[in-house]
Amino acid sequence: MVTILLVVLGFFAGMLGALTGIGGGVLLTPILALHFGIPIREAIGTSLVAVITTSAASSSVHLQRHTTDIRLGMTLELATAFGAALMAYLVGYFNRNALEGLFAGFLLYSALVILIRRGKAEPGEDSSPAIYGETVIPPYEPKNYPLGLSASLVAGALSGLLGIGGGPIKVPVMYIFMDVPLMVATATSNFMIGVTAAASAIVYYRRGDILVEYAAPLAVGVFLGSLLGARLAPRIRTKYVVYLLVAIMFYLSGNLFFHLLRGWL
Repeated sequence: MVTILLVVLGFFAGMLGALTGIGGGVLLTPILALHFGIPIREAIGTSLVAVITTSAASSSVHLQRHTTDIRLGMTLELATAFGAALMAYLVGYFNRNALEGLFAGFLLYSALVILIRRGKAEPGEDSSPAIYGETVIPPYEPKNYPLGLSASLVAGALSGLLGIGGGPIKVPVMYIFMDVPLMVATATSNFMIGVTAAASAIVYYRRGDILVEYAAPLAVGVFLGSLLGARLAPRIRTKYVVYLLVAIMFYLSGNLFFHLLRGWL
């Protein structure tokens, strides 16, 4: 029964991750820690496997559509992978309460950033039914590379620390500050998060913090969900996915804060 539940959970997380470009770890890590009773470090390591699977499944679809900026992705990934590997080694020095508090704060931050990004959406953006869509990508030239690389370093560090792949930071940065079209930013993030997660997953695996019995069914569900999400993207309006994701992130953040508060009282 638990295996089936994990497959369903992975499917849902993979589909949302592929649609929004943030992977699936931002949902899986707190769910594994809160509802499956897995220690936070093992939950982080296990969710990194799901992030890698999301990237592998969805990137194949985006590459076929030519919505991925490979040159931009590989440039930013140099900083991201370094930050992910470094923080994966340092995570052993953080206690469980600190990790849970940091993740709760990060969930809250991510939800607010996504809402702000929606508020700054370009006029007519929602006339396209999807984040990526089948629309023609307007000409663009990425700007502010120093800012993008700095943000990618932070995103990599958070990936190694929280098991999220770095997408919730890189997508808004590329879209808002580097003037990259949203469909390209989302597809490029999906391309990068697998490499980012792999850089820190190796460290977690060597330390024994990846639970194979949980990671395997999650990976199956995430793979199927990511493929479906990437293919459904042209048929789903952006705002519906965004609002659902924000609601889930607020819920999980509130649960983590409540869990920490109850432990302190």
